[in-house]
Amino acid sequence: MTELRKTVWLTTNEAAEIIGVTGSALRRWRTSRPRQGPPFVDFSSNTKRYALHDVEEWLMQRRVDPGSVA
Repeated sequence: MTELRKTVWLTTNEAAEIIGVTGSALRRWRTSRPRQGPPFVDFSSNTKRYALHDVEEWLMQRRVDPGSVA
């Protein structure tokens, strides 16, 4: 439970800024089928939050190392 207390929660626009896209792009990804983008918590129809560690992990999973691509 302590890990949850230490979690930094981001708004859609804050998460989008870290990823380098617009907030509307992140909202589109969230509603697309299949869903795209980092995991999020759905508090209500108007309130979504992203855990900073989930956004960072999602980005790292998409990392491409040019030296290993053949």
